[in-house]
Amino acid sequence: MEKTKLLTIAVIGLLLINLGTLGFLLLNGKEHRPPNGGRPEPKEIIIEKLNFDKKQQDDYAKLIQWHRGEITRLDDNIRQAKNELYSQLSQTETNAKTKDSLISVINFNQKQIEHTHFKHFEDIKKLCRKDQMENFNALTEELSRIFAPKPRRPRHD
Repeated sequence: MEKTKLLTIAVIGLLLINLGTLGFLLLNGKEHRPPNGGRPEPKEIIIEKLNFDKKQQDDYAKLIQWHRGEITRLDDNIRQAKNELYSQLSQTETNAKTKDSLISVINFNQKQIEHTHFKHFEDIKKLCRKDQMENFNALTEELSRIFAPKPRRPRHD
């Protein structure tokens, strides 16, 4: 009977340890996981690669705020134009002039997004000191990878 009592205590102890470990992982695991599915934020990559000091980081944060505002505004314009474009499909006859006009609006806003991105990096370049320019030039070769869209799971539409 002493062996069964010891075995019962051991099983209960292991169960408590497992539950405690599981609880710890569930509660604390999210805090240590980087956003973007495990990828570091582009902001952090840029700060690290360019070795920005505190003032540069503060100025960079202001640039990011402006950039995000512009991109959000342009994305909203694109979304609105696409909604109008696709609403044309419910018409018995699609107006070719309206369709072409809305596609032109979408193209214009997409072009503005690219101009905004480029200006953003010109502004980042202006933040760099001379000793950081080599790092900036190396960074420009990685920009398309750093800002690539997150990989998506295949959808079945």
